[in-house]
Amino acid sequence: QVRLVESGGGLVQPGGSLRLSCAASGSIFSIRTMGWYRQAPGKQRELVAAIRSGDITSYADSVKGRFTISGDNAKNTVYLQMNSLKPEDTAVYYCNADITTTWGRGSEYWGQGTQVTVSS
Repeated sequence: QVRLVESGGGLVQPGGSLRLSCAASGSIFSIRTMGWYRQAPGKQRELVAAIRSGDITSYADSVKGRFTISGDNAKNTVYLQMNSLKPEDTAVYYCNADITTTWGRGSEYWGQGTQVTVSS
């Protein structure tokens, strides 16, 4: 069994910063990619940022220059540093990971989501 546990969401004023964390645990053999998605009310879930083997990162155009994704391989943890937050960043943020388990099964896993609200 594999679990993704997120933390770090909350309420912040426009221009502020938040740092999200997502820790993967369980029967993990390897992690190919980890990333963050978000879903605002009435909108589709969208990819925010991802990191894969070799620390190769990718970002949605809307967050480039403001958000930074990083990972700690030893802890199976991914972080999302969010700076210069805007009201349009308000959403539920979900951690996502592409993981191969110790019994050889590759699957996509999701965290439970953490609310980020940007408002004055």
